[in-house]
Amino acid sequence: MMDIRSYIRTIADYPKAGIQFRDITTLLKDAAAFNATIDALALHYADLALDKVVGIEARGFVIGAALASKLGLGFVPVRKPGKLPGAAISQSYALEYGEDALDIHLDAIAAGEHILLIDDLIATGGTALAAVALIRQLGGVVEHAGFVIDLPDLGGLQHLQANGVQPFALCQFEGH
Repeated sequence: MMDIRSYIRTIADYPKAGIQFRDITTLLKDAAAFNATIDALALHYADLALDKVVGIEARGFVIGAALASKLGLGFVPVRKPGKLPGAAISQSYALEYGEDALDIHLDAIAAGEHILLIDDLIATGGTALAAVALIRQLGGVVEHAGFVIDLPDLGGLQHLQANGVQPFALCQFEGH
């Protein structure tokens, strides 16, 4: 497999001092790296019985929609408040550098559907856990979550595991 880490740039002190932002736009603009990323995720999840992929705004949309297409599944966006046009539910969560919330359409997931949650990066796990809570409120079954990047020093994968979700990441970066 291609070393996708080498296609991810680090931007120091963004969005605030002390944060090392892992920017996947450099990976996305390279066709071979982007395709290798989607192929690796698809290979990991190919044998699971899944109904939909849920992607978290915004970079999770790019990865999630491409992965859903590759797996032959539907795609559901989880967005920041006020961005979805239909009736939605909301879940707030803490970030490593603030607080935010996520929304999902009420009709996005049917009870009992098996959902794969996707985002570009997992840090503390707060964003992913908020999405898991939304999916479960709608009756969805979410047992797997995939990421391009894990920041293991922040413990997000362990938080997902503690909540019954098996996480997977293609690469890791130390620090935060």
